[in-house]
Amino acid sequence: MSAAAADNNNNNNGNICANCGKGEEEGTNNLKNCAACLSVKYCSRECQIAHWSQHKKECKKRAAELHDEKLFKQPPPEHGDCPICILRLPLLDSGRRYYTCCGKVVCSGCVHAPVYDDKGNVVTEKSCPFCRTPNPKSKEEAHSRANKRVDCGDAMAIYNLALANYTYGDRDYTKALELYQRAAELGYTVAYFNVGCIYDGGLGVKQDEKKAKHYFELAAMGGCMLSRHNLGIDEENAGNYERALKHYMISVRGGAKNSLDNIQDLYKNGHAALDDFMKALESYRAYLDEIKSGQRDEAAAARDDYKYY
Repeated sequence: MSAAAADNNNNNNGNICANCGKGEEEGTNNLKNCAACLSVKYCSRECQIAHWSQHKKECKKRAAELHDEKLFKQPPPEHGDCPICILRLPLLDSGRRYYTCCGKVVCSGCVHAPVYDDKGNVVTEKSCPFCRTPNPKSKEEAHSRANKRVDCGDAMAIYNLALANYTYGDRDYTKALELYQRAAELGYTVAYFNVGCIYDGGLGVKQDEKKAKHYFELAAMGGCMLSRHNLGIDEENAGNYERALKHYMISVRGGAKNSLDNIQDLYKNGHAALDDFMKALESYRAYLDEIKSGQRDEAAAARDDYKYY
């Protein structure tokens, strides 16, 4: 390595090729970052290959650090806010409902609240609380609406299709995998968890634990608390209690009560501090406060008589 390149490594100024010492030409972008660690630059692929033996240890270390920065960042709420009451949607399925008429996910409180027309009159026919479209009268009508949502690229509809028809229905995991990946790429990143499950179990594909973990992590970073909780379990089983605690703390903030229980167990077994458990408890209470409303409390005690949605 040239003296110029050595000086670049020492000062890490980022304007010189880490292998040959060639500087960045004015008005050009001839130097490219190492894609894995982003910490050094090269003027060509040949220089990158030549420098790899010196760079690989630091590269792998920095790449792992960058990965963990993304992995352990608190993600946005898994399902966002209810479009009607603008309160955070609950984590549990029983606390929300997806409507194929408009593609909205509405909280249980707004589902059971009265629906009014544009003149302020109560709509007596059971209807979508967001767009006021009457509920389907048959399974055929419900399926027709769902298919229309799929055709227009609705990520949630595509996910539901994969789950109902090809995971629990015909068990065509090849088709399910295709749909889950499509739904995730369209923004419903929870679907990556299902992709991970397919690779983890070798369902219609060659079992691949490394690939499964990759998709579990993508789901967790996208806000899937189930995936996040399971990553915590994997780390705990491997004896990596600090990493397990980080995962559990994030999923508790997202509403995962089972992660709170696991943190309590870590504390009881001497793998976490009392302060860790108290912080987790505060986070879970904060989550409950965010999703609480009188309307939702009333809905929790009401009978759910919506058959199709």
